[in-house]
Amino acid sequence: MAKKTEITVEEKLRALYDLQLIDSRIDEIRNVRGELPLEVEDLEDEVAGMNTRLDKLKGDLEVIEDQIKDKKNLIEEAKSLIKKYSSQQDNVRNNREYNSLSKEIEFQELEIQLAEKHIKEFKAQIEQKNQVIEETKERLNEREEHLKHKKDELNEILAETEKEEKSLIKESESYEKKIEERLVNAYKRIRTNVKNGLAVVPVERGASGGSFFTIPPQVQMEIASRKKIITDEHSGRILVDPALAQEEQEKMEALFDKVK
Repeated sequence: MAKKTEITVEEKLRALYDLQLIDSRIDEIRNVRGELPLEVEDLEDEVAGMNTRLDKLKGDLEVIEDQIKDKKNLIEEAKSLIKKYSSQQDNVRNNREYNSLSKEIEFQELEIQLAEKHIKEFKAQIEQKNQVIEETKERLNEREEHLKHKKDELNEILAETEKEEKSLIKESESYEKKIEERLVNAYKRIRTNVKNGLAVVPVERGASGGSFFTIPPQVQMEIASRKKIITDEHSGRILVDPALAQEEQEKMEALFDKVK
């Protein structure tokens, strides 16, 4: 049985840099979307909150309308009782009965005054809530229009980039399988901890890509030899030589054009 061919350090470096280029392209696509998905989500929550508020305000109006009806019914009942007691006063036998009926009439008149006061207060509440409803509706229409605009914007970007992103994610997963798990885990850990998600970078002008710290000539020679995986002592990034980086960038450009 033939032995499985051992992958060389150079092949590992190429695979790692290819993986970095693919993941960086995915990052670029997602950066184009930027905060749009979150903006859309926030706007949807805001619109839902306004609709809930409108429903509550309308429910409050129904309750107040019912309260007004109850007070109007109370007034009608009080008027009916006043009429009844006034009629009874015409047939009383003594002052005690007359005074007692007068107190009942006075009480019902006070009930009417109190009910009318409550009705006036309820109507003021209705006016206030109707004003809030109108203002909320105006605000809701504005936010719904803004949400539609942002959704259209997001959908347009998604239509342009979704296919490419999905293809690149598959490519990223495929390249991960070419690299031993230990290196993939290290790559992901570095990528999480460094700026712009750049875990594998070429040496540029004697320094690690994106860094100002000079790499000693001896280390640069080791990087160029492609015999072992070397990391930058300052950032922890994996370093590759410029020639290898250029070759892989050209190869990946062809892949990116293909998946668009």
